[in-house]
Amino acid sequence: MEEKGIEKIISLEEIDYMRFWGTNDKMLDFVRLLFPKLKLVVRGEMLKVIGSTDDIVLFEDKLGAMITYYEKFGRINENAIMQIMENGGGPDTEQSDEILVHGRNGLLIKARTPNQQRLVEAVKKNDMVFAIGPAGTGKTYTAVALAVRALKNKEIRRIILTRPAVEAGENLGFLPGDLRDKLDPYLQPLYDALRDMIPQQKLLSYWEDNTIEIAPLAFMRGRTLDNAFVILDEAQNATSAQLKMFLTRMGRNAKFIITGDITQIDLPRNQQSGLVQATQILKGIDGISVIELDNSDVIRHRLVTNIIRAYDKLKEAKKEIEEDVI
Repeated sequence: MEEKGIEKIISLEEIDYMRFWGTNDKMLDFVRLLFPKLKLVVRGEMLKVIGSTDDIVLFEDKLGAMITYYEKFGRINENAIMQIMENGGGPDTEQSDEILVHGRNGLLIKARTPNQQRLVEAVKKNDMVFAIGPAGTGKTYTAVALAVRALKNKEIRRIILTRPAVEAGENLGFLPGDLRDKLDPYLQPLYDALRDMIPQQKLLSYWEDNTIEIAPLAFMRGRTLDNAFVILDEAQNATSAQLKMFLTRMGRNAKFIITGDITQIDLPRNQQSGLVQATQILKGIDGISVIELDNSDVIRHRLVTNIIRAYDKLKEAKKEIEEDVI
């Protein structure tokens, strides 16, 4: 005999339920898709759940994990909810509660995956860290958070952001303006992260007095970078000579983080990525750490993980065809 549906009232008064459900109840609609056998009715802070006992018990368990995740990070997304559904916990299950930066509008910025936490720990113990991983794994965002924290704690005097000016399969042509204007299209991910972490007026003053400096990789030659937290982003597009030049700029009381995605190299075919070479020859040197992030660290839209996997499968298929031909 089929069990008659029961009702359960759940209170969300302990959290900001409007932010929890998202704009236009986006997260609520997503949860409804994951629990098609349940009827979910929201009235302000009250959530009415209608369905079988077993389905409601499972829902309460997953909802509790979602609330725990939200309380820890101040937000929740579809990717986190999917990981909670699959393994009972969000992508934060193994990392610490350490707040890296108190960002704008109450945003608490922390490591959100185990590998991001490994990156945080590596920077504590080493002066030079390579963070390698696909798009969306938070390697650049975490690096910027660590730099901002070091600046706020007066551990360093300035932050230097740089990257190779190599276009991802596009030709941008002549770009007018000063040096920062020319680099802006290349450095947007770094700017976006900084805007999350530093009030706009303060950020502008940092740019004006070079406390935060934007410099193309080619302009780093001949410099010695003392008392600085230096981030080289998109390092997969630096040649071997460029990367060697950059790494040897390290001065006293300096931290270097080199980030990149070795699956998205935009250099000409006849040029080797300096990042690939560096991670091979520098592993094992005391004071240098290489942290690898992967698909499990993707914290963008849940489709990003699936897109990365699809391209990985294509790459493997092509590799197998080439091996068969040989």
